[in-house]
Amino acid sequence: MQKIPRLVISATRGGLGKTTLSLGIIAAWKKQGKRVAPFKKGPDFIDAGWLGAAADRPCYNLDLFLMDGEVIVRSFTRHAAGSDAAVVEGNRGLYDGVDESGTYSTARTARLLGAPVVLIVDCTKSSATVAAVVLGCKLYDPAVTIGGVILNNVTSGRHEGVVRKAIEQATGLPVVGAVPRIRHGVFPERHMGLTPFHEHPDVDAAVAAAAAVAENHLDLAALWRIANNVSSVEVPEEPELLRSGADQPVIGVIRDRAFQFYYPENLEALEREGAAIQLIDALADRELPEIDALYIGGGFPETQAADLAANRSFCRSVKQAAENGLPVYAECGGLIYLGRSLRVGDKDFEMTSVFPADFVLEKKPQAHGYTSVEVCGDNPFFEKDSTLRGHEFHYSRIVNPGDLSSMAFTMLRGRGIDGAHDGLIFRNVLATYTHLHALGTPSWAPGVVKKARERRLSRSRGVR
Repeated sequence: MQKIPRLVISATRGGLGKTTLSLGIIAAWKKQGKRVAPFKKGPDFIDAGWLGAAADRPCYNLDLFLMDGEVIVRSFTRHAAGSDAAVVEGNRGLYDGVDESGTYSTARTARLLGAPVVLIVDCTKSSATVAAVVLGCKLYDPAVTIGGVILNNVTSGRHEGVVRKAIEQATGLPVVGAVPRIRHGVFPERHMGLTPFHEHPDVDAAVAAAAAVAENHLDLAALWRIANNVSSVEVPEEPELLRSGADQPVIGVIRDRAFQFYYPENLEALEREGAAIQLIDALADRELPEIDALYIGGGFPETQAADLAANRSFCRSVKQAAENGLPVYAECGGLIYLGRSLRVGDKDFEMTSVFPADFVLEKKPQAHGYTSVEVCGDNPFFEKDSTLRGHEFHYSRIVNPGDLSSMAFTMLRGRGIDGAHDGLIFRNVLATYTHLHALGTPSWAPGVVKKARERRLSRSRGVR
């Protein structure tokens, strides 16, 4: 058993600054010498990347749709062990989920972890009504502990005082921060938007700005007391990574400005299955190194489309490797990269042409949300008839796809490639819009590493 101080940062709705304030708390505590373990509730890559940048350590996702509760607790305790505190950023409103009962909500995650919630509330053109909203959140599920309240968009002076007194009198909860409406150009959330921290022009400045917001407008000492007012949790032993010496398969991971969306657990899972990870840069490397499998995650290839297209030798290397049977697993941005071209605005950029399919980037999301798929086709990594859960978020759509009769997945939930299917297949290549999480799909890592081992064995025998 170990006491892990912990907080969940939530709000009454989306768009109230959860990411910025979570960043700020993490960064401010880190400046005080505290080791903070960051977590993101939900499948989001971008917020998780920023939280990890603020903490200077990987951020792990916790998602009840993708993972069993026991798996979430195990992941949380494993990755928070040894830290001074854990901060979990929620998503949407506290009780918002996929249905009217709030299934998979931030509240249920907080309850599962036994973590107190710090609730951000909007004070725009409101005073005592804010207290009624907080009281409703407190009473809605008595099993959820709300430890404190942060006022956002509040006017200092009388307005702030009235709201503070109303909340404390009606609910008994402490107000642990009051953030004024900060106009554009200062608040770092404006600069983040949908920009991954890898592409931000000054990550340190953005994190420092978030820390300043926390230091100037939040009671960090009170937040620390709330985080420490928790019960101890059981911490499982960390399983050892498998090592295979000379027979260890090498899995290349394209990780650069174009492809950054990887769950840390996915890479860890590959290592636990005995693989070695070799990072690859599709923008700078001239060709693929000698590897036994390739993993291409999501990202924003459209922002780097010109540079990806210009690196023709690397594109040719990927296509030749795929034609020679290299196992390749690709998600979303990786799917686009394996296509023939990507249109951004009025320009077409040539990709690798592993698949004879073209992609067009639209101005509005083409799919956004959780997915559930049934494995319906022969493929390199998954058993047929199994069901997988994931998520999708993409602005691109496929055009001129040619023959799509041999796709791997039937969509039970979500859009996928054509509204009914997902997962393009070519030899040992599987490319899909659906993002999978290794903790929610425990068959994924073994499937990828198995194909990598087979590839390594065939190469050692001189067989392509």
